[in-house]
Amino acid sequence: MSDLPFGFSMPNDPDDESGRRPGGSGSGGAGSGRPGGGDSGTPDGFPFGDPQQMANMLRQFADMMSAQPAPGGDRPASASGINWGMAKDIARQVVAQKGDPSVPPADYAKVQEALRLGDLWLDQSTALPSGIQSIQAWSRSEWIEKTMDSWSQLCDPLTSKTVKSMGQSLPEEMRSMAGPLLGMIQQMGGMMVGQQAGQAVGELSQEVVGTADIGLPLAGEGNAALLPLGVERFSEGLEIPDDEVRLYLAAREAAVHRLYAHVPWLRSHVFRLVAEYADGMSFDVSGLEDRLGEIDLTDPEALQEVLGGAGGGQGLFQPEDTPQQKAALNRLETTLALIEGWVAVVVSGAVDGRLPQANALAEATRRRRATGGPAEHTFAALVGLELRPRRLREASALWAALEEARGIDGRDAVWQHPDLMPTGEDLDDPAAFVSGGAFTDTDFDISALTDEAPGVAKDEGEKDPKKDEPGEDS
Repeated sequence: MSDLPFGFSMPNDPDDESGRRPGGSGSGGAGSGRPGGGDSGTPDGFPFGDPQQMANMLRQFADMMSAQPAPGGDRPASASGINWGMAKDIARQVVAQKGDPSVPPADYAKVQEALRLGDLWLDQSTALPSGIQSIQAWSRSEWIEKTMDSWSQLCDPLTSKTVKSMGQSLPEEMRSMAGPLLGMIQQMGGMMVGQQAGQAVGELSQEVVGTADIGLPLAGEGNAALLPLGVERFSEGLEIPDDEVRLYLAAREAAVHRLYAHVPWLRSHVFRLVAEYADGMSFDVSGLEDRLGEIDLTDPEALQEVLGGAGGGQGLFQPEDTPQQKAALNRLETTLALIEGWVAVVVSGAVDGRLPQANALAEATRRRRATGGPAEHTFAALVGLELRPRRLREASALWAALEEARGIDGRDAVWQHPDLMPTGEDLDDPAAFVSGGAFTDTDFDISALTDEAPGVAKDEGEKDPKKDEPGEDS
């Protein structure tokens, strides 16, 4: 993992340039304002300095919060304390500062035509029927408006765990005394995460090409859209006709919608894996008391710097890797790689012989992933996840091998149930999965993907005895 959720950094960060006091700060040195620090008026056992100083700080913090603008109107904060209405407004401000013209009618028509044609081509390369219900062309502001609900769903499990850990991770003897300060930390942390999320989504809107850049239809299943400005930016330097680039990206957009429309367990599965990753988060609080001693209690902005690890320093609550977190991360990476790999193989089959520069476009897409495309960077910032291009290539190889061995219907039948999906180990040895998978000697009815969908969607962990063939564990 190269990135961490907003406002946090790994413990023992070697690039700490915060300029905070070494050694004596928070360690009982003179003038620290903590027990043993030479402040005669500080009660024994009070970990946060002079109570009067703390009271003054809380009043200043209340004044600061009341003076904050209230973007997002009266939209309430989520369960995690994040005001996603505020985040949406900040994202739109980022876009407005850089210019965001509305989509001209001619460009709108070109996008609609490309999505219809790309979706039609997919009929020959996948057994899954069309999943598109609406076709649109969006400005960047419209993309933000339509996708922010999905971003909040992805982020809330992580931010909720972070806020909750702020209180639960404290030693028992500190909790009763830390109440007012922790409430302030939680409120400020929620505000900071909302601001950073809005900034990140606003920046992301400058580079995305559609609704499915991260392998998840962010505007909901069936709502296909391309951003003409994003398509134009993708085309830069390729020396490929614009119409050809648009058709290729439209086919990718349509492929993702087919997959999610007819694999009803997939969306909830991805969100569940993100939640499992959040559940595995743990925080290093071994130096919490010392770090609190570094806070200038008369300066709320200094508190925000300590919380967020500004200037390359460490945040107040340091996420640690845990076995549960690592396992969930591996499952999430594998699932996203399988989605991307399937899309690559299906689109390749659909455009082969139709787009002269199909190979160059496929390579441009792979290169975009390998060098850290917008989806990859944003996911890394939001959930601490970095997709590995090696996994994507191996996933593509596995789907191609399945198609060669079992045909298009046999390849796509693997999506019937999460228990039948390849694992990370299968990506390392695709030949073994192809030769020993669940569907080797059985004919499958692809209509089961929709006919059985309600039962699968309600509880993806409950196996259907009619389909419970020996297979791989998810």
